[in-house]
Amino acid sequence: MPRDIPVGNGELLITFDRLYRIRDVYYPRVGRYNHTAGHVQRFGVWADGRFAWIEEDSWKRELRYKADTLVTDVRLVNETLGLEIICHDVVDSHCPVYFRKFVVHDLSRRARDVRLFMHVDFSIAETAVGDTANYDPVTSGVVLYKQDNYFLLNASDAHKRGIDHWAIGTKRVGGAEGTWRDAEDGQLGRNAISQGSVDATVGFNLQVPPDGQATVHFWIACGQSFRDIKELNHRILETGPDRMMSRTEAYWRLWCRKEPFDTSPLPEPIRDLFYRSQLVMRTQIDNGGAIVAANDSDVTQFGGDHYSYCWMRDGALVAYALILTGQSELSRSFFRFCARCIEPEGYFLHKYSPTGNLASSWHPWMLDGQRVLPIQQDETSLVLWALRKHFEAFRDVEFIKPLYEPLIARSAEWMLRYRDHHGLPKPSWDLWEERRGIHTFTVAATIGALFAAAAFAGDFGEPDRAAAFREAGERMRGALRRHLWHPELRRFARLAVPLDDGTYRLDMTRDSANFAIFAFGALEADDPRVASEMESLRERLWVKTPVGGCARYERDYYQQIERNDIQNVPGNPWVICTLWQAQYLVARARTLDELKQALPLIEWAVRRAEPSGVLAEQFNPHNGQPISVSPLTWSHSTFVAVCMEYLRKFSQLGARREQVPAPGI
Repeated sequence: MPRDIPVGNGELLITFDRLYRIRDVYYPRVGRYNHTAGHVQRFGVWADGRFAWIEEDSWKRELRYKADTLVTDVRLVNETLGLEIICHDVVDSHCPVYFRKFVVHDLSRRARDVRLFMHVDFSIAETAVGDTANYDPVTSGVVLYKQDNYFLLNASDAHKRGIDHWAIGTKRVGGAEGTWRDAEDGQLGRNAISQGSVDATVGFNLQVPPDGQATVHFWIACGQSFRDIKELNHRILETGPDRMMSRTEAYWRLWCRKEPFDTSPLPEPIRDLFYRSQLVMRTQIDNGGAIVAANDSDVTQFGGDHYSYCWMRDGALVAYALILTGQSELSRSFFRFCARCIEPEGYFLHKYSPTGNLASSWHPWMLDGQRVLPIQQDETSLVLWALRKHFEAFRDVEFIKPLYEPLIARSAEWMLRYRDHHGLPKPSWDLWEERRGIHTFTVAATIGALFAAAAFAGDFGEPDRAAAFREAGERMRGALRRHLWHPELRRFARLAVPLDDGTYRLDMTRDSANFAIFAFGALEADDPRVASEMESLRERLWVKTPVGGCARYERDYYQQIERNDIQNVPGNPWVICTLWQAQYLVARARTLDELKQALPLIEWAVRRAEPSGVLAEQFNPHNGQPISVSPLTWSHSTFVAVCMEYLRKFSQLGARREQVPAPGI
């Protein structure tokens, strides 16, 4: 089930599913550890002898955010219970604490006895072995802990501090379902402690007047020791949970509006998703610099792994969006992370954990009895390309100086060595991580990287290096035209496979990734070959159903829905692939009318977003439902990037039009 309304602060991340159940709790890193292991954390309501869990059909749910914030605005209505509940969820902007504010309204015009129950099914550090849960009489809360991960569940309202009910017990051992079942009669057993595979349920009593409302705040305080969470709990009570939530709301409004962009050229729904996408991106970025692809644990059921890793490809393209929006501290943090991860030879491996360790991989180190590099060269190339974009935007010489040799020069020198006799990159894996060869996307990204490195070398007073990098980029550009362009088909190949005679076998499958030819500066957007390529991709890869959108490539098998009508449905529509077409229209636009041709493609992404603004990776081509992980950081960053590119081009074309003399002058 797709994730929705994530809230976080770069240290603690909480995700929800569509039924408003907490599904993932990441701490102390975004992407590591997931202390729920994807298990459902239940929320239930008892009122005057009746009970309903939030996943039941009796609830109507609206999951949204407050505008320009990472504070949720959730409306829950249960006519059977006669209640409306407004919930606001937030992770404090400064501290590792998650808050939920409940405002319970009576709809039955009578006094109500209402009890709210929060169930926590943790597998601390991603295993249920050796967990402990106990009631702490000092804080009047429940503590769950193991080793250096501690969590305190607590609450307060206008009249009292601490929880009113608790149950602590065993889960998934000997047929035990867990303590959540104990809540359904409105009472909890108050067992004091349990260890092993344990869970806990806590409850709060509310007296709701007729046609009136009552409020309670619930929180989970996180720390590395019992002392940490006790001190944090004390700070919450002293400051007041409502005040902490309000300051966080103000912080996020300041964060996403800090740059005075004129977004008026964009229609209002696009503007709204532009700001929302920046905030959703931030929830997926660890404070240590790792930009995590996605944090949706449900995807593990397909392959036994998840997306909670930093791919340098995704990270570099997300960093580009951060650069465009002026979030320089986050892009700096990412590039420092890159410098810590890069191999001594000057390349990146497949992907990394949020701590910077090598993550799981399916790229082999040996093929056909021969040693190979298990890499996607585009990842190394894109980091250099994006770093140059950062420097051009911020000119932060002191920041770049320690990165020049280990990250820039070393990587570019490796690219010079890792070329074949035609000057193209040697084979590596493609950006989709499926095929090995010489990919047009990789070639284009590497051309962009070599020119970026040449510019850096020139800045740092190394003309010989600058010339070598520039010459390699020019030679690779020529090789791209000569060896990957098919003159009869008037298209670029997806990839070239080297043959024994020194030539290449071309794979002419149409692939959206070929947008890279113009995106990273290999060729200009108005080059006739680029125009022919992008038009061919749009024609063949557009999903010809009412859902629309662009597929990744012809006959895309990943999460494939349509297996018969491949001509009309070449694959599932992806946000990034559709927006790449919009980026092309923006890049080639020479008039405002041409620029506006990109708007329908951007609006397509707006229609695919959840009501909260969350974007998935891809969608069902027939009903538009999200498929695979959600939110995908790359989807949101591409949306932000194309909006910023649109606004910049709008400003340029508008200024150019003002400079044109009026007729007769």
